[in-house]
Amino acid sequence: MAAGTLFGQLYGDGEMAAILSDRAAIAAMLRVEAALARAQAGLGVIPAAAAETIAQAAGVLEPDPAELAAAVAQAGITAQPVIAALKSAAGDAAAFVHYGATSQDVVDTALALQLLAALDLLGGRLERLAALLAQKAAAHAELPIPARTRHQIAAPTTLGAKIAVWQGMAARNRQRLDQLRPRLLLVSLHGAAGTEAALAGHGPALRKAMAAALGLGVPDGPWHAARDGIAELAGWLSLVTGGLGKMGLDLVQLGQSEIAELAAGSGGGSSTMPQKQNPVAAEALATLARLNAGDLAGMHQALVHAQERDGIALGLEWNLLPGMLERAAAALRIGCDLAETLAPRPQGIAATFAADRGRMAAEAAGFLLAETMPRAQALRIVAQALAQVAAGASPTLVDALAQLAPGRDWAKALRPENLTGAAPDQARAACDRTEQCNGRKP
Repeated sequence: MAAGTLFGQLYGDGEMAAILSDRAAIAAMLRVEAALARAQAGLGVIPAAAAETIAQAAGVLEPDPAELAAAVAQAGITAQPVIAALKSAAGDAAAFVHYGATSQDVVDTALALQLLAALDLLGGRLERLAALLAQKAAAHAELPIPARTRHQIAAPTTLGAKIAVWQGMAARNRQRLDQLRPRLLLVSLHGAAGTEAALAGHGPALRKAMAAALGLGVPDGPWHAARDGIAELAGWLSLVTGGLGKMGLDLVQLGQSEIAELAAGSGGGSSTMPQKQNPVAAEALATLARLNAGDLAGMHQALVHAQERDGIALGLEWNLLPGMLERAAAALRIGCDLAETLAPRPQGIAATFAADRGRMAAEAAGFLLAETMPRAQALRIVAQALAQVAAGASPTLVDALAQLAPGRDWAKALRPENLTGAAPDQARAACDRTEQCNGRKP
């Protein structure tokens, strides 16, 4: 796992690690070689018998990654020792293994196969996250809760509207994934310098046949040195973990001792302070987001790719991308667990409203007064009322306004549930962004 053994279950993900493992990469490369041989046989480029021998050998060959490591270190690319092992296993058909291709073709097409499985995993989890959050947003669409801007209490909103913000990011990232796939999941087969010279004019037909066999798309040109599709993937991975990081940070703050308005997950205990429930899972979401944001810069550095192939740029990609994928998988797994257990703490919410003494209704009070007087005068009255509350001359904003601007039922007008504006509608709209909400189709 990219996170190591001790932190693997927190910051890593076993399913994604298996998809990206060395053995999985080798198996994907062997699939590519088998597909290439069969496609060439179909066009009469190599003998059909040789192609079947190659495909059969590729289907059973399982080289030990540890035994290939020294050769990889010397070659600087994983495909070469794999190809050598396949040639050895193919016997008399060895001369037709990897015919006309280059190592980078095999590495990149194999990567596309691994990414196909990786994106299926991430897409499924993202869809589940969006559905869970949509259900929670709808369930708490009307529940008033303080909104905070710049870490200060601002005005009433609803818990459902808060959740809908997280859900919107998840839903949009699901849409972005569908848009990304056709630009990313592509065959690579353009030969040593990207010119197809060794393919003897069969390049387009071979790419089409391989794409059909492997379930990939056909590129519009060589992408050995054009890594914008991979960089776009990295950007999407950072968007996914970044959205979950925002959710995690909100959960950390809403669950802290002085606020205690929301609960999610089971928490972790302290070794010396038994009263504590540390928000380990929510903290992990913010950590994973910041790690991926940092690695995104490196992936964009890998776009600066010299000439037709650059081992420096490729080395950056090979080192950074697997970790970003695994962190995204971990974040989505954790995010789904937190979304499923997310619940309000009514006592904490009530305590915050009580401690605020109605001051978060100041904006609404100003607009209500401005209905019957100049706005400047209305704001002066609200400022006087807030000053009285701050000085202790009035227990709440409602009491101060009742003295300064009598003749209105301020207690009713400034109830939090009457001041949430479009927040309930925003919460319910989350159901329109997912295929399932509370068991119904929107």
